[in-house]
Amino acid sequence: MSQSHEEKIGIIYTAFSYLLWGVLPLYWKLLEVRPALEILAHRIIWSFLFMIGLLWATRQLKAWHHQLFAICRQPKLVGGISAAAILISANWFIYIWAVNHGHIVETSLGYYINPLVSVVLGMIVLKERLNVWQWISFALACLGVCIITFQYGTFPWVALSLAFSFGFYGLVKKLASFDAAIGLALETMAVTPISFIYLLLLYNDAPSLLSSVTIWQGVLLLGAGPATAIPLLYFAKGARRISMTMLGFLQYIAPTISLLLGVFLFHEEFTKTHMYAFSCIWGALILFSFAKTKRMQWLHDKWMKQNSLEV
Repeated sequence: MSQSHEEKIGIIYTAFSYLLWGVLPLYWKLLEVRPALEILAHRIIWSFLFMIGLLWATRQLKAWHHQLFAICRQPKLVGGISAAAILISANWFIYIWAVNHGHIVETSLGYYINPLVSVVLGMIVLKERLNVWQWISFALACLGVCIITFQYGTFPWVALSLAFSFGFYGLVKKLASFDAAIGLALETMAVTPISFIYLLLLYNDAPSLLSSVTIWQGVLLLGAGPATAIPLLYFAKGARRISMTMLGFLQYIAPTISLLLGVFLFHEEFTKTHMYAFSCIWGALILFSFAKTKRMQWLHDKWMKQNSLEV
């Protein structure tokens, strides 16, 4: 298979995964009458069971067992999986809560900011170096957050919580890399017992919550597993076939769709302050996306050389 054909397949897979993530608010909105923690617990349990079934169907279950036993012998890996499980669970909870409480626009802001957060975490933890353009893009993003905080009068905690929880999750995954399917199965396994106990206590204390689950809601809660896993698997298949530059452009599909859904379908507030803030974020992302191109690197090197000569 030619490289160009592989890249086309990669673009299709990756774009499809971001499309699914972008329309995910529609799925959670169908369950907005249920408590966010209840939805989260079901999402974790059914994601784990779906991933185990998928690993069995793709004959990866043996590899998963080997990974599990290897992790148990290494405390650092146990800590890494536990941290990843906690971070992704927190991210899922905040996202579900935000979508079902009228904050879809703010969730999109969070996922626009996320790539910039990941870069800063890479700089601090992995000692990666930023060029001038990346510093400027980060400053623009900070300006966007400040505009919403001081002009709109509300600190965007949902956006920043989503950006930082997913940013730290990505960092943990980078430090302890696993296959996407095996990794998700391990992470959900770590929090499945807690989720199961929580549901038992919840339904025992409030039996009406269980009896009020309709057939349609039951199907949606069960479907939370595939809804979580399928986009991730398509992303894993696509990302390894395309360049980081292309991946950088495609990753903005999901928050853009969420933003459009929030404004035009669910009629969430989008004021001039939001427009100014988002314009700063969009400007930061455009600059960030081009920061590593040859032209921008040439301008960066030229500017640094001139400054050093002046000094």
